[in-house]
Amino acid sequence: MIKLGYVAAGLLILCGSSAGVFADDRPNILFVFTDDQRYDAMSVVQREQGERARFPWLETSNMDKLAAEGVRFRNAFVVNSLCSPSRAVNLTGRYNHLNGIASNFRDFPVDNVTYATLLRDAGYATAYIGKWHMGSQKERPGFDYAASFIGHSRYFNPEFIVQGKKVPHTGWIDDITTDYAIDYLKSRKGSEQPWLMTVGFKTPHGPFEPPPRTQQLYENELARVVPNFNAPAPYANEKFKQNIAGRELEETIRTNLGYFRCLTAADQCLGRLLDAVDQNGFRDNTVVIYTSDNGFYLGEHGLGDKRSDYEESLRVPFIVRYPPLGDAASGRICDRMVLNLDLLRSLLDFAGVEPPGQIQGRSWKPLLAGDVEDFRKSWFFEYFAEAQRGSRIPDIYGVRTENSKLVVYPGHPEWTEMFDLAKDPYEINNLYNNAEHAAMRSGLEKELERLLKEVEYVVPEYTDRPYWWDLPGGADWKPDAAPHLKLAISPAGVDGRMVVSSVNKNERAEVKNAVKVVDTGDGFHAFDFSGGGFIEVGKPASVDPSMKAFTLEVAANIDGSGNGVLVGSGGASLGYCLAVRQGRVLFAVNAGNRPVVLKTAKPLNGWINISAILCADRSVELLVNGMRVQRKHIAAFITKVPNDTMQIGADKGSPVLAEPLGQFKGLIRSVKFYSGEKR
Repeated sequence: MIKLGYVAAGLLILCGSSAGVFADDRPNILFVFTDDQRYDAMSVVQREQGERARFPWLETSNMDKLAAEGVRFRNAFVVNSLCSPSRAVNLTGRYNHLNGIASNFRDFPVDNVTYATLLRDAGYATAYIGKWHMGSQKERPGFDYAASFIGHSRYFNPEFIVQGKKVPHTGWIDDITTDYAIDYLKSRKGSEQPWLMTVGFKTPHGPFEPPPRTQQLYENELARVVPNFNAPAPYANEKFKQNIAGRELEETIRTNLGYFRCLTAADQCLGRLLDAVDQNGFRDNTVVIYTSDNGFYLGEHGLGDKRSDYEESLRVPFIVRYPPLGDAASGRICDRMVLNLDLLRSLLDFAGVEPPGQIQGRSWKPLLAGDVEDFRKSWFFEYFAEAQRGSRIPDIYGVRTENSKLVVYPGHPEWTEMFDLAKDPYEINNLYNNAEHAAMRSGLEKELERLLKEVEYVVPEYTDRPYWWDLPGGADWKPDAAPHLKLAISPAGVDGRMVVSSVNKNERAEVKNAVKVVDTGDGFHAFDFSGGGFIEVGKPASVDPSMKAFTLEVAANIDGSGNGVLVGSGGASLGYCLAVRQGRVLFAVNAGNRPVVLKTAKPLNGWINISAILCADRSVELLVNGMRVQRKHIAAFITKVPNDTMQIGADKGSPVLAEPLGQFKGLIRSVKFYSGEKR
C-alpha cells in the first residue's frame, strides 16, 4: 500500500440547509468514474439485452454487484461527449459554454465553483485520486488532498503528483489509483468529519493496455454487429460514406478486446475499493456513485472514439448505492433521464447544502427512493469542434426527449438529423425532411429553441478550433499541391553581407557572423558555416508556410557524426526545422503543439540533396537524393506565420525541436522553398 502522509483536518460545522442537519449526520461521498466506458459495457446490461447484446461474454461482477445493491439508471447521459468538457460539467454543474472548458486542451479554471469547493466550505474533507485530464494541469481546485497524474499518463509505471510532489510508481495505473484511494479511506477511519473522495480511472481509454492478470481474457471472442454500422454520420467524407453504406454486414466482427480487458481489470479495482469502504466502517453512511465521463463508439455509424451525439457516445453507465434508503434503493432500475450536469446539485442535496444560483441541472436524489413524474422530459447537448488529430466533427447541438432526438450542425442545415428513438433506437432513419413527421419536427424545434434560451447557449471564446474551421470546404479543404519556387538562396546571390534570392531580387537574406563562401572543388561553391554563423532569411511572404503545402530543398555536405540545424523557422508550438543529429537527417514540424519528426535510419556522409515536404493531404515526407525515407501524418497545417524568422544554419529563439541541436557546422550549397509539393 501507499503511505498518504496525510492528516485530515477541518472543523465540523452546520451545513447550509434549512433542515439544520449536523455534519456528522451527513453521508460520505465516493464518486468513481471511468474514461470512455460505454453505457452497455457492463455484464448486467449485456444480460439484460439478451439477443441484442453486443458483448455477451463481458464480465464486470463488481459493477453488477453495485447495481444489485443500488439504483441503476438506464438513461444516463453526458451533455458533451468529450473527456475534459464532461469532467468540467461534473465539477461545476454548468454547461461547457459557461464553465471555461470546451475542448481537451485547456486547464480547468482554478476559480470555478465546484462540488469540491462547496462541500469543503460546508465542512467536508475532500480528496481527488487518479485521472484528472484537464490539459497539463497540476492543480486540483477544491480538493484538500490529491494523488493524481498529468494528462493521460501511461498504463504502466506512471508518475503521480501527490500533494504537489512527483512520485514514480511501478505497476498498472488503476491499481495504483486504487491503492491511494484505499489508503485515503484508512486515513478517514475514526474521524467524525464527513468526506468526499473522487476516484478517476484511466480505463478503458486508449491505448487499451490491461494488466497481466486480464491480458488473455476473452481470447477469440467476437462482438455482435448492429444495424447502424451502415449508417454513416452526415459529416463524414463522401468516399467513406459510400464505403460503409454499401458494405455487407457479418453477424459478428472482431472488436477491441483490450478495451474490455481493461474494463474487467478496473472492475476488480472497483471491487477492492468497495471492500475497503466496508472494512473501514463506511458502508452504511456512504453514498457511492459510479459512472463514466462519456460513451464510446465501437463501429456504430462507422465511428470510433466519441465526440458526437449518437446514443453510443452520449449514454454512460450510472449506478448509485445509498444504504440509508434500505430496500427502497436496492436493485432498483430507473429510466428517468439523468445527466452529468446533475451531479453537483445531487451531491449538495445529500449534504444539505443550498446550491449557488448559477448552477444548472437538478438533483436525482429523489429518484433513488421512487419515481418522480415531472423529473425531466428533455435536455440540451452540445459539442464544439476542436483541434483534435484527424477529427472532422463540426459544432453540434440539439435536444433529446424521452423518445426522440434532434441534432443540429450549425452552418450545415443539410446535415440536420431527427430520430424516433422509440421505433429506431439505432438512429438509422433520419426523419427530419419526412413530411409524415412534421409534427415531431415542429415540437422538437420549439423545444430546442426554448432550451437554447434556458441554458444561455453561446459559442465560447475559449474554443480551440481545428485548422480547417474557417476554410471553404471545411475539413475537406486541401491546398494547392502544384510546386511553385518562391525562394532560392545560394552563394551566387551573395552581395556583401546580404544574399539575394534568385527568384525575387528584392528579397534579401542577411549573413550573421562568420559565414564564408568556399570553392568545393567540383565546379560549385557553398556556404561554409564552420565558424558558427548563420543566414537570417526573415519572414518574407515568399516563405510563409501557413495553410499550405510546401517543400524545403537543401543541398548540404553531412558529417556522419555531426549535429546542427540546416534550416529552422518558428518555435515549439508552430514551425518546422530541418536538422542533423549524429549524422542522421531529421525534419520536424510543429502544428498546434503536436510535433511530428521524420528521420533517416542511418547517419549520412558527404553531399546529399534533401527534400522536406508538408503535403496537401497533411502528410509529411522526408526524401534524400530523390528517395523517400519516411512519411507520417500530421494533425494540421501550420496555421499562421511562425513568430520566429526563417534561418539557415541555425534555429535561434524558441527552438522547434525539444532538444535543440545548435548551429550547423558544415557546407550548404543551396536552400530552396516551394509552395506545393516538389519531388
